[in-house]
Amino acid sequence: MSLCPHRAYPGLPPLLENVKIEGNVLTFSLSGIIPALANSLRRTMLAEVPTLAIHEVMFFENDSPMHDEIIAHRLGLIPLITPMGRYVPKDECNCGSELGCPKCRVSLYLDVTASDYPRVVYSGDLRSRDDPEVRPVSNSIPITKLPPHGKLRLEAYARLGYGREHAKWQPVGTAIYKFQPIICIKEHCNACGECVKNCPKSVLGISNNHLEIIDLEACSLCKFCMEICPLDPPAISISHDRSKALFTVESTGSLPPKEILVEAIRILKEKSSKLLEEIEVSTNEKKGE
Repeated sequence: MSLCPHRAYPGLPPLLENVKIEGNVLTFSLSGIIPALANSLRRTMLAEVPTLAIHEVMFFENDSPMHDEIIAHRLGLIPLITPMGRYVPKDECNCGSELGCPKCRVSLYLDVTASDYPRVVYSGDLRSRDDPEVRPVSNSIPITKLPPHGKLRLEAYARLGYGREHAKWQPVGTAIYKFQPIICIKEHCNACGECVKNCPKSVLGISNNHLEIIDLEACSLCKFCMEICPLDPPAISISHDRSKALFTVESTGSLPPKEILVEAIRILKEKSSKLLEEIEVSTNEKKGE
């Protein structure tokens, strides 16, 4: 008999499993889905989970060779640690102020003076006036360079925003998925080992003179093993299961990756509920006519 894993059956309740966290990288599998759901979750993590980012900058002194606008743009792209639930988006705050209030805005400042030598200004030179928890994810991001005795003094205002507005508010640097690989080893396989030697991901191996799958999830679906197989037809085939997605999510550091996933699922469920309510209301109105 040929060796070919069974496909998962679509239509079952979605199942999230195999969750692994290494630093800012989260991997997990989601089965019992359709491709649209996998992409919706990915897009929600990218565009709908709010984070803090610098949006407005007021300059007092700038002796660097860079224009104020360039420095402001760089500041906006520095990821800031975001305490979940502590702040509200500006459009949801009732303060009515253009600059915002402590509920929807965090004030940071930077005050650097170079000595007798040129000095690089880093993200670690940014300080928070309002909330010590809100700070750059990394202290080693270069912002600009000052000449000897040069100064850079500014005040920056961070607010909550969404990735759909600007990439600086994206909580993830990477949010990708691939469908579960399906590798079928046919009966006429002679375990010659060509596919094992040429697999770029070391997915296959030889054991007891039989070809075996060592690491199924590492398969990139390149199908090079099929191309390199000397038999005709190839003794191995590669396909994928569209009802199971393998996700890799890398946080920028503004939020822990697990919080990003949990919040994205909550947002997706909330939007789905609202859509169902609107459909029900629309259906009832048509029935009433």
